[in-house]
Amino acid sequence: MKVKCSQSGLAQALTIVNRAVSPNNTLPVLNNIYLKSENGKLLLSATNLEIAIQASIDANVEKDGSLTVPAKIFSAYVPLLNNEEVTLVGGEGSTLEIKSKNANTKMKGIPAEEFPVLPKLDGGEKFNLPSETLRKAIDQVAFVASTNISRPVLTGTLWILKDKKLKIVATDSYRLAEKIIDVESDAVSTFIVPGRTAQELAKILGSAQSKEISLHVTKNQIAFEVDGVVLTSRLIEGNFPDYEKILPKESKTKAKVNVSDFTSALKKVSVIVKENNNSIKITLDSGKISMTTEKTQIGEGACEFSLEMEGEKAEVALNVQYLLDALARMDDDTVNFGLNDALSPVILSPAKPSGYTHIIMPLKV
Repeated sequence: MKVKCSQSGLAQALTIVNRAVSPNNTLPVLNNIYLKSENGKLLLSATNLEIAIQASIDANVEKDGSLTVPAKIFSAYVPLLNNEEVTLVGGEGSTLEIKSKNANTKMKGIPAEEFPVLPKLDGGEKFNLPSETLRKAIDQVAFVASTNISRPVLTGTLWILKDKKLKIVATDSYRLAEKIIDVESDAVSTFIVPGRTAQELAKILGSAQSKEISLHVTKNQIAFEVDGVVLTSRLIEGNFPDYEKILPKESKTKAKVNVSDFTSALKKVSVIVKENNNSIKITLDSGKISMTTEKTQIGEGACEFSLEMEGEKAEVALNVQYLLDALARMDDDTVNFGLNDALSPVILSPAKPSGYTHIIMPLKV
């Protein structure tokens, strides 16, 4: 292999594919990045066997070839080079020589033949989605997905595509987020994308130039492609909970809350309850919302402010961090806050309809 490419393009591609490298790999080659030069392109790939990321950059290919190099060392070295042309030469023993204007470094790699063959998807559904809209939807939903592998299906995000709408849903059984966006596709499909895959996709979309991203979904796998970057992932098998059953149909007590005021008050009481399961009591009554804590070894706290509300007095105990997480993703200055009783989930949504709904289960007092 012998290829010349720009340092900036190489560094950017490395940043992207590095997201598929896991620090806990037991197979040595999975700690490496696969490099392949052909047809005027340099292809970079990485995988942890659950997700795989490929990126390609334009290059002057003098000799086709492939090898793998340690991701950690290669990714640390390339950004140190000046923003100029870099020459990569594959040598004996899968050694990569990296030549730049003022430096020449060799790194020992592993033969390309030992790198896993990345999956190629056949059949299934193909459709496009708006890149930035999808990124925002993932940001509002994926963080809620569970990290407890005892219930694998809850570690994923449910995607439901039909009637020119896409629903993305996630829950860890303590809270739930749903985002509905309009799409142009007539495709009909339902699948569960791992939460980590969705979050990595959002990072890629954050720097994407294209207005659309292509999806290819099969029974067991999914591939996302945008700006020459391909993220491939397994899908999670199983039945996602029938979450619509727990969505409150009505709220006996409704309030419109200023996000800034609510966030500020919650942060004040959160200082007191960090050692007490983050539990606070929220009361809506007579045009006011109050937040109080139980006495802890640190002390106790209370905050209140006026707001617009309707309905009867309502009280509920909630995890303050869950509330702060939800408010940070409301994308509006005002939220609708609905309560029923101390045992029913509360519902939050932006005051301006946006297709976003967030549910938080109450705590036992």
